[in-house]
Amino acid sequence: MTGKSKFTETGSWAVWAPLAIIGVVLFITLGGLVVQALWNWLLPMLFGWPQVTFWQALGVLVLSRILFGGIGMGGGRGRHKARRSMADRLEHMTPEEREELRQRLETAYPQEKESARPRRSKPRTTRK
Repeated sequence: MTGKSKFTETGSWAVWAPLAIIGVVLFITLGGLVVQALWNWLLPMLFGWPQVTFWQALGVLVLSRILFGGIGMGGGRGRHKARRSMADRLEHMTPEEREELRQRLETAYPQEKESARPRRSKPRTTRK
């Protein structure tokens, strides 16, 4: 073996790269068409909003990805990884280290005491 992978020796990059680009373009186009179809089917009838073009639908898709899914390819996976990492750290801490962390968190983020909450003067009434 010369150190090259079988994938590069056979020249299959020349085949797979254009297919991957075509696949990504088709996937994005399909997403835009689905958003356009759903928007034009539901929103004008429900809310009286105007119909959108393919490019506007694609813009809505990109905007929703930025606002709700993040920009990276991982979406919301980073938050789960951070939680898992914190759980791993807590698991390997001694009881003294956990108590120190708990005290630091309580100092940094004080919780409101139960008795400090204002009480309602009248109880809520239920509607019948």
